[in-house]
Amino acid sequence: MVKIAPSLLSADFTNLEKEIKKVQDAGADILHLDIMDGHFVPNLTFGPLIIKQIKAISKIPVDVHLMVTNPEKYLETLGDWGIEYVSFHQETVFHLHRQVSVLKAKNVKTGIALNPATPVETIFSILSDVDFVLIMSVNPGFGGQKFLPLVYDKIKKLRKFADEKNPNLEIEVDGGVDDKNAPKLVKAGVHILVAGSYIFGKEDYKKQIQSLR
Repeated sequence: MVKIAPSLLSADFTNLEKEIKKVQDAGADILHLDIMDGHFVPNLTFGPLIIKQIKAISKIPVDVHLMVTNPEKYLETLGDWGIEYVSFHQETVFHLHRQVSVLKAKNVKTGIALNPATPVETIFSILSDVDFVLIMSVNPGFGGQKFLPLVYDKIKKLRKFADEKNPNLEIEVDGGVDDKNAPKLVKAGVHILVAGSYIFGKEDYKKQIQSLR
């Protein structure tokens, strides 16, 4: 079953608790948090204390996407807080297995994230050790960007290789997801659709989520 993960990057930050409740009541499966440091990407978002408070009020699993140059500083803490999904970028880590093992030891669903231009071949050797791969379908840093169709081939290639090495691997896509590209993404092998501006700011969150399903 496809999971819908609204991205809080596009939410109304002045009414964050209300926004979280609205997407939960609308049928969201996962709450997606983009953590940006102003270095790896040109933006700043949630810090650790806000992540902890969001986790405390969320009634659905929380998915933390670390868009930071030093993800190793976050991993143990996120595990201790009971965050269900954590992904960090292949482009920022020299020793992937070492960081993956930190999360696995905390029983966290562990993911590797890839920028649009990063080949999926760079993580083939570690696919058996992770739970999901997050494919960015926009260049990370800002919400509301246009979807990059080049990711379709990446997803198909990843799905084919994962079916051999790790059939249970989930593929997540983030960036410009809407009701037009969602069917193609699912057909290509995606399990988790992250959507920000397509859901937040609209009149009916439930309608938006159902249209993605």
